[in-house]
Amino acid sequence: QVQLVESGGGLVQAGGSLRLSCEASERTFSNHAMGWFRQAPGKEREFVAAISWSGGNAFHEDSVKGRFTISRDNAKNTVYLQMNSLKPEDTAVYYCAAATLAGWGFWLVHLDGYNVWGQGTQVTVSS
Repeated sequence: QVQLVESGGGLVQAGGSLRLSCEASERTFSNHAMGWFRQAPGKEREFVAAISWSGGNAFHEDSVKGRFTISRDNAKNTVYLQMNSLKPEDTAVYYCAAATLAGWGFWLVHLDGYNVWGQGTQVTVSS
């Protein structure tokens, strides 16, 4: 069973940057796409970004395009989310997840496309 541990969250002012990291416990990490989701208080968990197992494909939710970048380092079993130009509406708990199936597709924007989740890391953006 792959285990995921997120880090890098914190409190930042609007316009600032943070880089989230998600380290996987097993080598199988490199065979699956990875995703980032977030959940704000009182709201449903929503898709942020996904990246293929090779890192050659990635897509981002429209509200974060141009500000957030997902990347991965398979040698370190780690996926990253670089977040720039942060806004108060980005405040949420951020979760990384490992895809259930190998491959790449639009099913990766859905929660049920993933079967392993991290514990989450809080990101708070002050105005």
